[in-house]
Amino acid sequence: MLTMSAKKMGFQVGVLDPGENCPTAQIADWHIIADYDDVLALEEMARRSDVVTYEFENVNVDALSTITGLVPVPQGTDLLAITQDRLMEKSFLEANNIVIAPYATIISPTDIQDAIESIGYPCVLKTTRGGYDGKGQYVLKDRSDLAPAMNLLREGTCELEAWIPFEKELSIMVAGNGREYMTFPIVENIHRNNILHQTIAPANISPDVASEVTRIAKVIAKAVDLHGVLAIEIFLTSSGSIYVNELAPRPHNSGHYSIEACNTSQFDAHIRGICGWPLGEVTLLSPAVMVNILGEDLEKTYQQIQRQPDWQFHYYGKKESKKGRKMGHITIVTNDVEATKEQINQTNIWLR
Repeated sequence: MLTMSAKKMGFQVGVLDPGENCPTAQIADWHIIADYDDVLALEEMARRSDVVTYEFENVNVDALSTITGLVPVPQGTDLLAITQDRLMEKSFLEANNIVIAPYATIISPTDIQDAIESIGYPCVLKTTRGGYDGKGQYVLKDRSDLAPAMNLLREGTCELEAWIPFEKELSIMVAGNGREYMTFPIVENIHRNNILHQTIAPANISPDVASEVTRIAKVIAKAVDLHGVLAIEIFLTSSGSIYVNELAPRPHNSGHYSIEACNTSQFDAHIRGICGWPLGEVTLLSPAVMVNILGEDLEKTYQQIQRQPDWQFHYYGKKESKKGRKMGHITIVTNDVEATKEQINQTNIWLR
């Protein structure tokens, strides 16, 4: 989707990816088949490029640093390093006076008990590196959960985080070009089994909450000298308290609705940001609901193409369909979000 935006703007696009027929390679102008930490391959990419960008967190920081003197990498490596390490991310947020859940660093099993005495149950043990869609974390509800949670410590240092009794999970996309910053509408996210299921744009929140979330987004963007887009995931409690949960230095699943529902998409904004183009203001043209297509949903969604002429179907071209793997998404622009959610339910695809 980034490639589609870039090519629409007249750019040629190359991709470095270990997959022989990865989705981007299917539409890019050229493809270097190599691992993300292959320095020689990165140097080749630098020689063939005017600008290099990354669109997920698992790029090796040290490897990427070897080409920052050869070609502009506008996102830099600091943001990547921060978002790859949960403890570093929390330290960064605290330094910028952003409210986060209480947490403790866990190096050994004895640290967990000490931390629980101050944090309490329920809480979440998370690996400091890696992990997504619920992987690399374990919820502790009481003492009986301590033993199985210890498996995470074998992967290295962890962090224990207080469970926030949130009313809604929100996210906001913010874009920057080194001179200015702009935000997308705040959305509500609904997860199933720790995987994003639906995004509702815009979120049904008070003006005060919306104003504070937008302020937080711009504070973070300025602190990292943002070039491109950044996703900020947030917990909102029933009392109106706001906790930043996680950052993602790239286009985000919860921003996919913007392709149809906004005057500019998150992908357009990312390309404009890394190329130093003006960003303009984002306008929500219509409320929308985005629903993810996982591997187990894929075949059933094909049947809906003929039945739902107003739905926008996006399939990613991934070679292998697996349970829990994101294979595409559907966006529905609507004037009645609740009716649209019921329409989605009536397909019986996602009722489980």
